[in-house]
Amino acid sequence: MAIDNEAGRCVSADIAAGISPAAALFHSLADENRLRIVARLARGEARVVDLVGELGLAQSTVSKHLACLRDCDLVDYRAEGRQSFYSLTRPELMDLLASAEHLLAATGHTVALCPVHGTRHGGAGAHDALQAELDHDLEHLHQQADEIEGKAVS
Repeated sequence: MAIDNEAGRCVSADIAAGISPAAALFHSLADENRLRIVARLARGEARVVDLVGELGLAQSTVSKHLACLRDCDLVDYRAEGRQSFYSLTRPELMDLLASAEHLLAATGHTVALCPVHGTRHGGAGAHDALQAELDHDLEHLHQQADEIEGKAVS
């Protein structure tokens, strides 16, 4: 899916006929800022202003990416007064991203959100550090998925 810069929404109707749902899903996650937003929301809900401050992005950029993720049914929000709190809607998304991290680690690559990004075959020390980080992240992702799943059941 792509972002329509004027409307800030994912343009699924224009491309849906040409690509599979899987390709559309991966395209929606093919933006570093959207991945950063997803990673932040994996830690819990947040307002646009929170994401702007934590990620160092412009408010309009965050809003456009959230709109795209909402169009993909990966993120939703709840209104509380004049504020909107965004959260992940699909715990399976964290499983997908964890699998992607393991695949990248197995091929000797790291992911952009990893603190040792850019390390490739950097020796046992780099590999051990990466594996420890991945193990920690995977456990955190599973905890978040369990929490999201618990909210969905409630």
